[in-house]
Amino acid sequence: MTAPRSEHDLLGDRDVPAEAYWGVHTLRATENFPITGTPISTYPHLIDALAAVKEAAALANQELGLLEPAKAAAIVAACQEIRAGALHDQFVVDVIQGGAGTSTNMNANEVVANRALELLGHTKGQYQHLHPNEHVNLSQSTNDVYPTAVRIATVFATRGLLEAMAELQDAFARKAVEFRDVLKMGRTQLQDAVPMTLGQEFSTFAVMLDEDRSRLAEAVQLIHEINLGATAIGTGLNAPVGYAEAARRHLAEVTGLPLVTAANLVEATQDCGAFVQMSGVLKRIAVKLSKSCNDLRLLSSGPRAGLGEINLPPVQAGSSIMPGKVNPVIPEVVNQVAFEVIGNDVAITMAAEAGQLQLNAFEPIILHSLSESVTHLRAACLTLAERCVAGITANTDVLRATVENSIGLVTALNPHIGYVAATDIAKEALISGRGVAELVLEKGLLPLDKLSALLRPEVIAGTGTPLG
Repeated sequence: MTAPRSEHDLLGDRDVPAEAYWGVHTLRATENFPITGTPISTYPHLIDALAAVKEAAALANQELGLLEPAKAAAIVAACQEIRAGALHDQFVVDVIQGGAGTSTNMNANEVVANRALELLGHTKGQYQHLHPNEHVNLSQSTNDVYPTAVRIATVFATRGLLEAMAELQDAFARKAVEFRDVLKMGRTQLQDAVPMTLGQEFSTFAVMLDEDRSRLAEAVQLIHEINLGATAIGTGLNAPVGYAEAARRHLAEVTGLPLVTAANLVEATQDCGAFVQMSGVLKRIAVKLSKSCNDLRLLSSGPRAGLGEINLPPVQAGSSIMPGKVNPVIPEVVNQVAFEVIGNDVAITMAAEAGQLQLNAFEPIILHSLSESVTHLRAACLTLAERCVAGITANTDVLRATVENSIGLVTALNPHIGYVAATDIAKEALISGRGVAELVLEKGLLPLDKLSALLRPEVIAGTGTPLG
């Protein structure tokens, strides 16, 4: 075992494992915040974003003559290694922490500094050659580093969600085409309404996702505004003239994102409105996705004592006591993700509201909640598309029988036989169990050819073209 190294901070000296790239500030944070057991490395987009910010800061500081080229090059090289996937396991502080993200920023400063020291030929902890605060954190504050990194991480994570939503949308759209000529009864308030096609029903799921993808893409645009260069409260104290623009320019080059500096850095340092809006869109997605899953569970209920209109692909045995039972487990797990996202939105709302004066100290919970919502929704969309929607089949005989036996058919005849006559037909059909068309013909309300034309599937389903 290699002897630990000793590091010093405001509170005194502490021993740090010799092999650790993190240092004394990170050590204290791990002791102070044993909250979730989830380290910040769980969110690789955040680690990559932190490294990108540190790289851009080093380049800006070198450009402005504040940082020696050799030190800047070592910091940049260390950051590039981290962005390539190295040393992520060294980002160990809990994702929920006090201090407005200071522990996260210091964890990044220490890892970057110690790797840069190695690249310069020194050993970890020899901060007299390159210091976490004086060099890696030069011209910065947690209060501009952390929000900027959270925004960049959110942008990149959201790309994956948008792609997953598109995949699920395509899965529903393919089923809409497959079921375009399958006639069924539509329902309002769980009561028979009027006929439609199963394809129409599935197309609504696809359209809802398409709408939400557009709203999410709009919300992401607001996240591209950053406050890097604001330092502590937005006044830019300890950052030289020109630093904010130089850091933004380098960060845009490093990330490939069209980043813009906020017009008012004091406002941007305390305002979390963009995160609230982003979370609201994620909640919207969750609500509508959960509603779609409710429909899938209801339509597939049975197999003999429920609606039984569609079949979800069986993916696992459903019961430890009831042989043969298969449950809609994929829609159920998506429902639960939706509940989580809705709860996360409440947490983000409260955290944004709780900010005081020139800083919001609660961005760590905003990061955690946003990251969970985005990554879990992405996984839910992919799972629903691959493990459920792709394998759905229609029980066409059941669907046809519900249309033929439904009193809802009388609605299509209402304009031609009148509301009063239609009501009488519906009432008699309900009491007698006879069909609507049979009673209309029997009472001479419409001739057979006219009735047949009115009850053509393409007419009553409103598709405008012949079905099947």
